[in-house]
Amino acid sequence: MPTPADYLALAHTEKDSVVLQRLAQCPYPFVWQALATNPHTPPVALQELSTVRDGVWNDNRLLCLLAKHPGANPVVLRAVLGAVAAKLEEGERPYAAVLALADRLELEADEVRKLGNLRGASARLRHLLRLRLSLRT
Repeated sequence: MPTPADYLALAHTEKDSVVLQRLAQCPYPFVWQALATNPHTPPVALQELSTVRDGVWNDNRLLCLLAKHPGANPVVLRAVLGAVAAKLEEGERPYAAVLALADRLELEADEVRKLGNLRGASARLRHLLRLRLSLRT
């Protein structure tokens, strides 16, 4: 029977998309975060991870990692955008994920800019968001 450490090791090193997809369904937030750093994790698994929840810190870290993932396609990024928007509306502060989304050229600047108008957005976040969006090439 595999242990949580076995799942974590697989999440970091596995290249098979079917195995990685199955790992996205495990109950361990540290495995989800490892999957979000594995460049071989397929977009379908990344999209699934955008909906999982554990706790404020783990959720915000996972959303940031997903926003930065090199294999995150526009569908995944919009799922992350929606999850981040929901967190901001709840008053949470997934600021690192907001700024990571601002760096993604796959998303329209206006889509990301709207995050600055939500309840949890601070004046500092709005400032940094404007800066990041202005640096896009």
